[in-house]
Formats: sequence, C-alpha cells, structure tokens
Amino acid sequence: MGCCSSTESKRDWKPLEERSCTDIPWLIIFTLFCIGMVCICGYPIATGAASRLISGYDSYGNTCGHNNTKIEGVPLSGRDMKENKYVFFLDPCNLDLINRRIKSIALCVSKCPTAELKTHSDLKQFALNNGSHLCSYDISPTRYTSHSERSTKCPKLPVPPSKSVPVFHRCIPVDVGCYAEFAQAFVTFVSDNNVLRRVIAGVMASKEIIMGLCVLALVLSLIMMVVIRYISKVLVWILTVLVIIGSIGGTGVLWWLYVDHRNALDNNTLSVFGKEVASDNVKALLVYAIGATIFTVILLIVMFIMRKRVALTISLFHVAGKVFIHLPLLALQPLWTFLCLMLFWVYWIAVLLFLGTSGTPIKSNSTGVVEYEMQGPLQYLVWYHAVGLIWISEFILAFQQMTIAGAVVTYYFTRNKSQLPATPILSSMARTIRYHLGTLAKGSFIITLVKIPRLILTYIHSQLKGKENACARCMLKACVCCLWCLEKCLAYLNQNAYAATAINSTSFCTSARDAFVILVENALRVAAINTVGDFVLFLGKVLIVSCTAFAGVLALNYQRDYTVWVLPLLIVCLFAFMVAHCFLSVFENVVDVLFLCFAVDSKYNDGSPGREYYMDKALMEYVENSKKMGRYKPDDGDGREMKSMARGGTLA
Repeated sequence: MGCCSSTESKRDWKPLEERSCTDIPWLIIFTLFCIGMVCICGYPIATGAASRLISGYDSYGNTCGHNNTKIEGVPLSGRDMKENKYVFFLDPCNLDLINRRIKSIALCVSKCPTAELKTHSDLKQFALNNGSHLCSYDISPTRYTSHSERSTKCPKLPVPPSKSVPVFHRCIPVDVGCYAEFAQAFVTFVSDNNVLRRVIAGVMASKEIIMGLCVLALVLSLIMMVVIRYISKVLVWILTVLVIIGSIGGTGVLWWLYVDHRNALDNNTLSVFGKEVASDNVKALLVYAIGATIFTVILLIVMFIMRKRVALTISLFHVAGKVFIHLPLLALQPLWTFLCLMLFWVYWIAVLLFLGTSGTPIKSNSTGVVEYEMQGPLQYLVWYHAVGLIWISEFILAFQQMTIAGAVVTYYFTRNKSQLPATPILSSMARTIRYHLGTLAKGSFIITLVKIPRLILTYIHSQLKGKENACARCMLKACVCCLWCLEKCLAYLNQNAYAATAINSTSFCTSARDAFVILVENALRVAAINTVGDFVLFLGKVLIVSCTAFAGVLALNYQRDYTVWVLPLLIVCLFAFMVAHCFLSVFENVVDVLFLCFAVDSKYNDGSPGREYYMDKALMEYVENSKKMGRYKPDDGDGREMKSMARGGTLA
C-alpha cells in the first residue's frame, strides 16, 4: 500500500503535504474478512451447489445435465442426467406462499412441452416422440395410461405449454396466470381487479413518459447542486421572515382572542352556564397566550444569537457551489457508488442462493423429497455472509465519503485554484486506496457493530408482533430507537473523521477525536449548519419533486388514454426524491467537509503574514464582518506557524 507502517508523532500541521498509511491492522483484518467472503463463494462452487442452482436438481437429488452419484436411501438417485438438462415440475402452480417455493415433484427432462398435453395418452406420445419422460423415472412411457399411481407420479392434467428459463434451465409455463396468487399477496389492498389492471395498463402505456420524467429529475438535481448557492440566501431569509411572522402573528392572535373573550365575560351578557364556559375559555387562552409569548421570545433570542451562524451557512453553500464548478466529477459520485453497491449486492445474492443449495442431501420423511441442508459449523457461513453484506456496503459508502472529503480538502487548501490537479476526484481516490483503506475499514466496522444488533432487535420485534406484552414492546422499540440514534451520531462523526484523515493523514481514532474537538468548539455553528442547511436542502428536494410532478401532470394530461395516473406519478415522484436525495446528500457532505476545513483554518490561522487563510473570498468576508462586530476570536496558536491537529493519543 505504499508503506509498511503507520506512525503518528508530534509534527507541524501541513495539509496534503505529509502522507502515511493509517490503520494498517484494520486493513489486514478487512482483507482477511474479504478473503473469507471469497472462500464462502468458493465453497458452494467446489461442492457443486452452484451447479445445482444453475442446472437445477430433481426431487431425488439428481442434478440435471450431470452424471450423479447414489444417495443412500433414495432409490431413484444416482442417475445419469447428461441428456436431461431441464427441470420439470409435475404441478408448477402448487405454490407454498409461506416458504416461497413450488410444492411439486421435480424431474429432469430432455425437453419442455411446448404444446398443451391434455391426456395421459398425450404424455405417452410426447415421451415416445421426444424422449422426454414427464412422469416419474420408475414408470415407463408405455405404462403412462394404465399405471395405478399415475395421478401422483405424473403431471397434473392438462399440462400447460412451457419454455425453459435462460441460464437456470427450468420449465416455466408460458401462461403465468397460475402465479397470480403471488402477486395478490402484494396487492391485497386492491379490492377491485379492474382498478389494478387499469393502473398497470397506465404504467405500461406511459413508460416513455416515466423514463423521460426520471431523466428530468436527474437533470434538475444536477442543476440544483450548482444554482443552490445563488438561492440559498433567499431561501434562508424567506424562511427566517416566515418563522418570525408566524410566531409573532400567532402570539398576537392568541392575545387578541383573550382580550375579546375577557371583554365578553365582563359585559355580563351571558347566561350562568355561558359564563362558566367563557371563564374556562379565558383561562385557557391566557395560558396559551403566555406560553406562545415565552416560546416566541425564546425563538427570537435564539435566532438573534445564531444570525451570524446563519450567515456562515450561506457562505458555505456559496463555496460548495464553486466546488462543484471546479470539481464537476463530484456530481457523478452517487452514480459510481450506486453501481458498486448494485454489483456487490448482485454478487451477495448469488452467493446466498448458492449457499441455499449447499450441504448434505437429506430425504424428507413426510414428502420423500431430497433437500440439501448445511449442518454443523457450515450453517454459520450464512451469518458470516450477512455480516459481510453490512460491513462491505458501509465500506463502499465510506469510500465515497473519503473520496469527496479528499477532493474538497484539496480544493480548499490549494491557494491558487489554477494549480489544482487535473482530476482531483481520481487523485483523491488514489490517495484513499494507497493510504487510508484501513481507516475506512475501521470506521465502517464501527457502524456495522451498531447496525447488526439494531437489525436483530427490529427482526425480533416484527416476529413477536401481537405476541409480546406492552412493556416488552416498549423496551424493544426504545432499544431500536437508541441504537438508531447512536448509529446516526457515529455516522456523522465518521464522516468528519474521514475529512480529518484527508486533511492530516492521521488514524481513525485520532482523526475522530480531533474532529470531535473541532465540532464541540463550534457547536453553535454546527447547529446552524445542520438545521438551516438541512432545511434548505430539504426545500431543494421538495422543489425537484414538485417540478417533476408538475411536468408529469402536464405530460399525462395530453394522453387521454390513461384513466389512472396515481401509480405513474407516484413512481416518478419517488424516483425524483431518491435522485434528489442522493445528489443533494453529496452537496451536504461537501458543506460539512468545507466547514471542518474552515474551522481548522480559522483556528490555526489569523490572516497575518506567514499565517494566511486558505479560505475562499466568501468565507473571508464572513470572517471580516465577524471581526468588525467583535464576535470572531481566533485562537492565538504559537504566533508563528500552524500546528498539527494530531498530538498523539487515541480516542477511547
């Protein structure tokens, strides 16, 4: 990885100038874990489970398309099936919804019936003409019409026409109407099948419009990432004005109602019963008015105190927009991350299916069907595989965060922007791969440690729904909620730790400690950025979804054939929100990294000769305005040079 050891000694703080490998032991652990994941994939391949999944196997343990060995206690096992390459189910429509499988005897046949077979004579003729025996192996084709067990060992009549599935070699009926019960399990909320058909027909007929609107959402998200720096100031102050007007106006209305009801009570124009009601109303309005007044005063005081921090949020948004102009490849990070996650998830699901057909063949005493089950220590491979899903997925997400942090750090701490690398994103990826994979492994493992028990408790809660008492249900929900909050806090700290590592090339624990100290020192600023900034980004998401939905209504309005617009518009809006969330989350990540860089820059520099700021002009104006107001007090430092964020030690 470019070095063989990782040491942290007391040294001057020089962003991007000194690089060393970080958390090498964790990189070794993660590498060994990935090797274990590969071995888990190799086990079903070496034992033939992968071949059984792809080629298929019959109810007697014979793998179709292969020469098989005898299974003890199964008379029809150990047959040569090299010519019989397809799996045929005697009753393909006999579905087990609970276990999500076909409850039918499976046979290996040489050809799937392409035409409907209505009688046993048709089965006999098909077998004699094509050499494809559709009844059990112990019944010869000549006895199909007269055998006493043909009702259980021959397919259910009529046999529907079927075709083989590509790659997986299963004979599947051409008319999949018998599988409608599966679909009904997912659409039980639909009471009118005609409505369902109209909705699906509307989706199929409007698929071109749906695709076009999805592209529109993608384009709007990209545009929003650039222009949000120009509209953020307007959005923030509009929000501020609306909050002030709403709080003061609501308080004024409550006091007006109190005075009006009090005057009506003093006029003695009400009955005895009416006076009691009016008296209660006056007391209630007085309590509400006092409470609203206290809330409004506190809110106005907080907004007055944080008004300068709001200005910092606006400045950071402005600089973040510039970052995307200089680093346009940042906008593609969600696409690359999504592609990597999809490839890994496909691999993970394939290996999970392989494991499902691994193990020792066992004959069921009730059905006589052979199934493969893993026994002993091998059954824990699935749990290892499940942990791998979470850890490696978190690692991929952490790699994106570190890549973004490295590129933004390079932009921030390069005084002359014309000297930026030709491809800062690729340079950041290279640095991450060469030096900091161990840090990503450690950070993602911490998230995994919290996520696994939360998922386990969530699963237990779902399985015990309706069975546990109220106290147990409350405790489970509280535990899940606490773990979820802890996970979110750790994820935010991890993100800042990756940024600190990108700045100073320190280990995960040291970076997390330094980032935590910086965040605590700037708690009010962090609160402003995470409230005002998140709300502005939320408004951006709402704007993208609204524009996409409006365009969808206009487009569908010109297509009079669509009777139901609900599902097409819902699909478009969900996709638009997902795309907007992915892209604006990158924008939020950039803002967070910029803030950490700004906090470090303002802590160790004061603008004097030899300690010049790295920050952008917009942030410089914020600092200068703060100094004029007497609210900005940078640390004194040592008076001459910048010091390291790392001073040894680790984060407990």
